[in-house]
Amino acid sequence: MNKSLLTNLIAAGVLGIAYFTHEFTGRSTIIMASLFALSGALTNWLAVYMLFEKIPGLYGSGIISLRFKEFKESIRSLIMENFFTEENFIKVTQDTLPHEIQPKLVMDTIDLDKVFDGFIEVIKNSSLGGMLNLFGGEKALEPLRKPFETEFERQTADILSNIDIASVLRKETDFGIFRSKISAMVDNRLNELTPHRVKEIIEEIIRTHLGWLVVWGGVFGALIGLVSALFF
Repeated sequence: MNKSLLTNLIAAGVLGIAYFTHEFTGRSTIIMASLFALSGALTNWLAVYMLFEKIPGLYGSGIISLRFKEFKESIRSLIMENFFTEENFIKVTQDTLPHEIQPKLVMDTIDLDKVFDGFIEVIKNSSLGGMLNLFGGEKALEPLRKPFETEFERQTADILSNIDIASVLRKETDFGIFRSKISAMVDNRLNELTPHRVKEIIEEIIRTHLGWLVVWGGVFGALIGLVSALFF
């Protein structure tokens, strides 16, 4: 059962039983304590209710619906100023993006025979092409295929292993452009929110916890009533 409703029912029940029961020792004390408990719980319940619902004639009620633009702006500020900062951007890219390229993964996608064939074509089309024909043409370079491929793979792997891909991507990504795109996405989503939906979001977040205000209002009200009955 709802904490707020339960607190009010308990206070009202105790008050009703004590009030309609014949005189007994401590009756007036119980009446005062339960009356103050009901007063505190009911007042706090009404205050919580007024946050979310408009009550005609009560100024300030329904404040969340009335101020939904300010709440939307607060949500936007919370998201942009606390999450999408340059510091967090660097931290996320540092932690999530890979820092090293796995040379083997790259080399597995490269056809080294095509690379060597391209190397031969370059020589044939250069000023050394005529000299190559004097020494047997392409066949003269064929014994170099395996050593070439081995050295090419070694040099490429050495270059790739020294590249910090996370740093490269971070430098190539303009934070200002990135943040403006995120901001536009957030604005578009917030613009879809209606006052009723804003109220529901905030209600989902805090209403459960606000129920304890009613409980403690009843508890402290009972204590004040008890003290009043004993000392006044």
